[in-house]
Amino acid sequence: MKRIKEYISVGFIMLTFMVVGACKKEKTENAAPPTISSINNLTDRGATLQSIGYGEWIVINGTNLSTTSKVDFNGTLAADSLIYADDNSITVKIPAELADPVNNPITVTTKFGTATLNFKVMQPGPQINDFDPSAGSPNDEVTIYGAYFKGVTDVTINGVAATILSNTKTEIKVKVPGGVSYGEVVVTTPVGTVTATKTFGVKHFIYEDALSNKWTNTSYSTLGLNFANTDVVKRGTNSILVNHKSFSALRFRLVSKFSTAGYSTLKLSMYGGPGTDGKKVKISVSPAAGSYELILTEGKWTDYQVPLINIGSPATIEYLTFQEFSGFTSSIYVDDIGFY
Repeated sequence: MKRIKEYISVGFIMLTFMVVGACKKEKTENAAPPTISSINNLTDRGATLQSIGYGEWIVINGTNLSTTSKVDFNGTLAADSLIYADDNSITVKIPAELADPVNNPITVTTKFGTATLNFKVMQPGPQINDFDPSAGSPNDEVTIYGAYFKGVTDVTINGVAATILSNTKTEIKVKVPGGVSYGEVVVTTPVGTVTATKTFGVKHFIYEDALSNKWTNTSYSTLGLNFANTDVVKRGTNSILVNHKSFSALRFRLVSKFSTAGYSTLKLSMYGGPGTDGKKVKISVSPAAGSYELILTEGKWTDYQVPLINIGSPATIEYLTFQEFSGFTSSIYVDDIGFY
């Protein structure tokens, strides 16, 4: 009987500790509504932020935040698994995409109310990956591909504002402005400005639907040439169809010789026919300077920009040669050849 009483006493003591411990773990909830006072960077909590980019971790400082149930940025919710809150702060990861390119107020919702702070959460600066077509005339439509175009405010070609027809966060359609046939493509958003790595247009054409500027055809050893091909065209109405045999060449000549003064780049578009993926075309010039190899892509147009320094920085050019250089019978299409 004595042993039974001892067991009962020990059990009662353990139960008492459990109850007391549980009571200590209960958090007293502050029934006041939340407030937000400032935003800090997670890695530098001593610096108060005025703005930050999409997808970053931040610390929201304030009061009465321990019962936070959600945090949203201009209507876009942060993932529940990426929210950590106590009474005076919330650590949260900003979503990767938000509604506005710059102004995205932060709203905290707790059990007892909401608080909002007007804050700049900004998309990254714009990025241009490509544009197509790579040459054109005034009023032609050009599509610019890239990222972070939300809120685009301006697109210029050669410093002249282009009419923006439409835009999404990854694509902008514009009209080539009047009086412009070449130049740099520049995109501006509320966050920044970016210039495309390739240039638009050509200053001096060798071929644009037909041979121009007194350049003539001096190709050799091909199985066939069509300078008025209409089947596969990059831009305009015609392209050049070259039916190559091993090491044959598409070649152009300007008897008076082309002076490269004021020019820096050879530009062209090339489409690889069946079996050409990874095959080579060698560019060379005469008077002898240097050569450069292009790698073909089968079944699509590729725009090439070859700095003249890559072909020996010729001062003048009489012959410009595009030679099949893989020992392979093939068909390729060429369009918009010229200098910039």
